[in-house]
Amino acid sequence: MAILNLKNNEIQCKIVYYGPGRSGKTTNLEFIHKHFTKQVAGKMISIDTHGDRTLFFDFLPMGLGKIKGCDVKAQLYTVPGQVQYRATRELVLKGVDGIVFVADSLKVRREKNMMSLKDLHENLKKMSIDIRRIPLVLQYNKRDLEKQGFPLMPLEKMEHELNRQLKVPSLSASALTGAGVGKTLSQIMKLTLKYLQKEFHWAQDNSS
Repeated sequence: MAILNLKNNEIQCKIVYYGPGRSGKTTNLEFIHKHFTKQVAGKMISIDTHGDRTLFFDFLPMGLGKIKGCDVKAQLYTVPGQVQYRATRELVLKGVDGIVFVADSLKVRREKNMMSLKDLHENLKKMSIDIRRIPLVLQYNKRDLEKQGFPLMPLEKMEHELNRQLKVPSLSASALTGAGVGKTLSQIMKLTLKYLQKEFHWAQDNSS
């Protein structure tokens, strides 16, 4: 849930990159932190686990407008995707305002994608959040690997299996090269800001 900081005239929101282990969540954030230097505020913090990491840093979505005259600051997070870190994922999701689900395009990762999306749905449900209402973008990552001979799932198949019921914006990407990373971030920020504007309008209307 976004936080209104009256002292700094600022609204703080939380964007979480979710998905199976090794799908490219960390690579997304590393690319953003390195290439969006004007918007990044502060250092990237990494919490290492065995073979997976949780990252987060502050991000200033410049040029996307204000809410109630307040500037918006986003905190971008990743979650560890491996099965044994479910409790950590639940903890990181608390207070989430928008989600990027990073799916792995490799054919061998098909089941992992579906299990991770189901995990996201269940964790949100525990927090009384409807996955169909929260701002959500699907990113089909690692599309560049096809040129290297790796067998990838067709985008149409991924869309059918992961987005048939959700019907949320989806983008193909390569977090390693940066292709689609900025577009994914821009899409989730726009959806989140639109969502927060409605929430803050609703809160003000109900307080008057």
